[in-house]
Amino acid sequence: MKSVIKVSSKVIAIKGSARLTDFRIAAFKSKFQPSTAIDLKELNCNEIYFACLSDINKTKDHKSLGELSNILSVEESCDFLQGDHLLVIPRIGTISPWSSKATEILHNCGINWVDRIERGFCFHLGKQRSKNKKELLNLGKLLSDRMTQEVIVNIKDASSIFSSQKPGPFKEIDIFSSGLKQLEEANSNLGLALNEDEIHYLYKNYKDTNSNPTDAELMMFAQANSEHCRHKIFNADWHIDGSASQNSLFGMIRNTHKVNPSGVLSAYEDNAAILEGYESTRFYPKNGKYEASKEKNHLVIKVETHNHPTAISPFSGAATGSGGEIRDEGATGVGAKPKAGLSGFTVSNLRIPNLLEEWEKGEDSPNRIATPLEIMIEAPIGSAAFNNEFGRPNILGYFRSFEMELLYEGKNVKFGYHKPIMLAGGLGNIKSEHVNKSEVPIGSKLVVLGGPAMLIGLGGGSASSLSSGEGDTDLDFASVQRENPEMERRCQEVLDRCWQEENNNPILFIHDVGAGGLSNAIPELVKDSGHGGLINLRDIPNAELGMTPMEIWCNESQERYVLAIDEESIETFTNFCLRERCPFSIVGEITKGNQLEVYDEHFDNYPISLSLDILFGKPPKSSRSFTTKKKDFGELEISDNDLEQLLFKVLRHPTVASKNFLITIGDRTVTGLINRDQLVGPWQVPVSDYAMTRSGFSGTSGEAMSIGERTPAAIINPAAAARISVAEAVTNILPSGISKLSDVKLSANWMGSPEKLDGDQDLYEAVEAIGMGLCPKWEIAIPVGKDSLSMSTEWEDKGQKKSVTSPLSLIISAFTAIKDINLAVTPQLIDKESELILIDLSKGSHRLGSSIASQVNSLFGGDVPDVECIKEMPNFVNTIHGLLKDKKILSYHDRSDGGLITTSIEMAFAGRLGIDIKLDLLLSNPEDVVSDLFNEELGVVIQVANEDEELVMRALDSCSLKEHSYAFGVLNKDKDIKLISEDNTIHQWSLKALLKEWNKVSYEIQSLRDNPETAKSEYLYDIDSERGGIKPSLSFKIPASFSINKTKPRLAILREQGINGQVEMAAAFDRVGFDCLDVHMTDLISGDSHLKNFQGLVACGGFSYGDVLGAGGGWATSILYNKALRDQFQEFFSNEEVFSLGICNGCQTLSLLSSLIPGSEAWPKFKRNNSEKFEARLSQVLIQKSPSIFFKDMEGSLMPIPVAHGEGRAELSKKDFSELISESLNPIVYSDDEGNLTESYPENPNGSPSGIAGVTNKSGLVTIMMPHPERAFLASQYSWHPNTWEEYGPWIKFFENAKDFVS
Repeated sequence: MKSVIKVSSKVIAIKGSARLTDFRIAAFKSKFQPSTAIDLKELNCNEIYFACLSDINKTKDHKSLGELSNILSVEESCDFLQGDHLLVIPRIGTISPWSSKATEILHNCGINWVDRIERGFCFHLGKQRSKNKKELLNLGKLLSDRMTQEVIVNIKDASSIFSSQKPGPFKEIDIFSSGLKQLEEANSNLGLALNEDEIHYLYKNYKDTNSNPTDAELMMFAQANSEHCRHKIFNADWHIDGSASQNSLFGMIRNTHKVNPSGVLSAYEDNAAILEGYESTRFYPKNGKYEASKEKNHLVIKVETHNHPTAISPFSGAATGSGGEIRDEGATGVGAKPKAGLSGFTVSNLRIPNLLEEWEKGEDSPNRIATPLEIMIEAPIGSAAFNNEFGRPNILGYFRSFEMELLYEGKNVKFGYHKPIMLAGGLGNIKSEHVNKSEVPIGSKLVVLGGPAMLIGLGGGSASSLSSGEGDTDLDFASVQRENPEMERRCQEVLDRCWQEENNNPILFIHDVGAGGLSNAIPELVKDSGHGGLINLRDIPNAELGMTPMEIWCNESQERYVLAIDEESIETFTNFCLRERCPFSIVGEITKGNQLEVYDEHFDNYPISLSLDILFGKPPKSSRSFTTKKKDFGELEISDNDLEQLLFKVLRHPTVASKNFLITIGDRTVTGLINRDQLVGPWQVPVSDYAMTRSGFSGTSGEAMSIGERTPAAIINPAAAARISVAEAVTNILPSGISKLSDVKLSANWMGSPEKLDGDQDLYEAVEAIGMGLCPKWEIAIPVGKDSLSMSTEWEDKGQKKSVTSPLSLIISAFTAIKDINLAVTPQLIDKESELILIDLSKGSHRLGSSIASQVNSLFGGDVPDVECIKEMPNFVNTIHGLLKDKKILSYHDRSDGGLITTSIEMAFAGRLGIDIKLDLLLSNPEDVVSDLFNEELGVVIQVANEDEELVMRALDSCSLKEHSYAFGVLNKDKDIKLISEDNTIHQWSLKALLKEWNKVSYEIQSLRDNPETAKSEYLYDIDSERGGIKPSLSFKIPASFSINKTKPRLAILREQGINGQVEMAAAFDRVGFDCLDVHMTDLISGDSHLKNFQGLVACGGFSYGDVLGAGGGWATSILYNKALRDQFQEFFSNEEVFSLGICNGCQTLSLLSSLIPGSEAWPKFKRNNSEKFEARLSQVLIQKSPSIFFKDMEGSLMPIPVAHGEGRAELSKKDFSELISESLNPIVYSDDEGNLTESYPENPNGSPSGIAGVTNKSGLVTIMMPHPERAFLASQYSWHPNTWEEYGPWIKFFENAKDFVS
């Protein structure tokens, strides 16, 4: 074959399909041409596959080679390596996640003559011939990822991908001949970040045991005792102004829990905190059948940061940050279920090329870290991609940019976030009986669950404890982990099978593998067992055989857990793993004593033999001190000479501007349990204050979470900044329906640089302010949190030392159980005769210090907002809850960044209504227009019907806030924001003009990150103030109840590895009367299940095999090339008494099985979205006439539905398109606001011709579609729906039709 090249006696190279679209190529040329002398005019890129063969003769067998080529979608090509080219291949000595999944697919298809397959990329440079190979290699470095890839220019060198490497030995550090100096050198060379006391502690203990330390032991000790893991500063003794403090920082945080432990089931002692939840009905498979189960549904809460890795490698740093936090939730107790996520980012000034702002000065940062703009282009995609593929909706977040050079104690000091904050958190659920970890007896097996060890993330715990710029560049890159979310999904499926066993859960103890890798996770598990442990090093799954024992033991390869399993339960656990195709290995066992031994069979020695008393002993406790200094940044005065320009600049500031570019990349509906995400109202405006989930698919209980942060204020007053952050989290979560303030629990994430400036004082004062002050007074507990106290960036430039230091940064995440999710309101203004009431919780203060209005004027000083309503807040929360319960609040939004004017405008955006703002009622002084409109004091704005205003004011009087509440605004039909004084309009802005400014940041970043054409299309869509928004119109009545037969039809809820949408699918079909069975593909392969036993089949959504062979390609291929499976599916599809449905990934898979499905000859394949990004939206679709059994009696209906996919664009020939349309085989199409089918983005999220969103076969028995009806069968699953809908949304009819067909 022309597309196959023989590389060596056992390796062939095969040309794959084109890798990059035209606009991606153009972006590459623009970015890299200035950095190379090579002409990039003809730059192009193809995938290239490298196969290591066990039988080289198969390359002469055209049938075998043809099968392999078909699976890989090979393109025929004559000498595809003509001209200059370079090859980007996986790092030699590694096995990529892509390889392990693709190889597994090939073996499942019977192609066992391929031992292993890897993927690379061939960059073509045209017919030019570069004489300088070094230039080609340098260009390759620009085009590749140094952590996982290498660059070659000779294809023969690719055979080294498959070369086996010999294991390396451990190293001893000889302290007996060279003394302490050897330890100090090891500390530097290995990047251990040990302090002087710790080095002396180790030296003494090893001397006492008469043994030399090994590099593995030292690295293990460094990780276990790093600031990242031990939190030395938070546990330190403190002296303030010469006097000893009674409390450590951690002691002050614990004080909040001591004052109010109610509702907290676990604090400070597990991977996450556990909060008491309401009794609810959970839904999951028991013995293979999905059933509802009434039980206490407790909350698991955790918020992490992943700052250093995100600075070095934004995509992977953020992805593994989210992945690590998800594992923390799953590994809580003896197994929990992650449910919904949050993410956030703080960076320095963006400096967007087409949107440079006057407050942004020139870029100045070290080359070793990414720029703020690079971080905000790549990191959010990384975080979203991991959440998407794992199957956890990300429904909450924040984004702030801040960077200023200030005169600080007589010196120019630059504050900012060159080392960014990357926040990753979320909530999950856990059973009552699984809250506590079990006793681990001697003899219990130690198991590593998940992916193999790889030489990535080495020393991450230590590296995170250093300021950016302190370490070595190679160590920086070595400390960043790589992500494999599909593997983590498989692990979670195993954990789900375990906790679903209730009292027969085989897990005794579980710990996720994060910072420090196995060297941290296994010793902690062994220590907590109260015994010792013996580990067999060579039983640890390992993808890089050349690693030393230290590298195997200490690397931070992701998607791994360490478990203790009772000997009697190993068989059960093994069966769970085999069914889910989840790798695992029994690596050791719990032993008597307290010694940790790691045996290396290869070298027949012990690279680790260390007492746990030494490893977790108590090196000298840290001590911190400071002398209190008073800060003075002078007065602050902001001119109101040009109010319009000030407003426009504030709306363009990234902290205030639309966050749409961060939101629509993330699946926010997977699980089917999301009630409130970031997007609000029929126009889906990103202004929600909080996020909320349902507890289950029935009942009214749920969980809510919010974020509060005001980090720049800490430069001036860290205590006030800390208090306002807590208070903002409260005002954000308040409209979710919380009944009392003490029900709210917090995670506190602390970032700062205690070693820099007055960092110690800032940190202490902030912790004290909430740990001993505000939170105890409000009876709010902080049962979980994290610190990252190396938030400075230092570098040298031409001999000049430079630094950027972050302010003391507290990010508060608030969580609570909600009794009734139906009480909640949003910022969407309702078109009704009403008043907007400002409830000024600052009680008349209007401090502008650190405000966005000051920042956009390059001013910094004055007083910052603080909490003035400490006494009133508990009653205020009760009052708002009562008003929500009585339906007296129409909409609600908090006052925060950008001030009251921004709050009002965002409410107007969400409701597409204008507001007359009556300044006479707000201003105590006509000269105070800027301070009153732009101050960021604590406060809320509520919309109240005219007839309810008096009642609401009486309620506010009961909590002593009536005198600080002002009815300041009324709605207008002009869609204008007007400032009115003495009946005169003194300023007026159209919503369109304001929307233009507010959406600019999102548009410009999308133009750089996504397809520029779709970015522009979305910008024009978002600023259109006249469009109608989502407007459902139904041709049928939404069913209110269903007749359930005693004998229910059996439905196969089919999934493959990587599928994540099965539970909500089963819930939807269960609701209308199906018996839903959990069927994994391994069940069909093994014969444990057969499709002939079902009346329906549903292929669910997710990322089967991580979509390594294209969307749905691996799943479909494993069926087509397995004769027994192929025959089974073909027989089922041909049976006219059963139905089949494919949703999202299931749709993509069934489209590739069209050769087995009668009447589907014209079906399309589904390709990459035109926008070149994952699309997650609430889209509107039109139901057309078709034979599909699912859409019976629904023709002509206009219905909103969630979409969440990266490859949803229908691709088909003109002939097939003509047949599809003429035969009415396209029952569902994307529509615009007026109900017309559309190809315009973003109404059509993927660019499918004629708006194709799904197709059916000629009999109507097999339907496939990209949108998700299973996430929209309940009214409460929509981010917005008409208030006339009751329990069910219109998509329940879709499922009822399936039931009617088989009844």
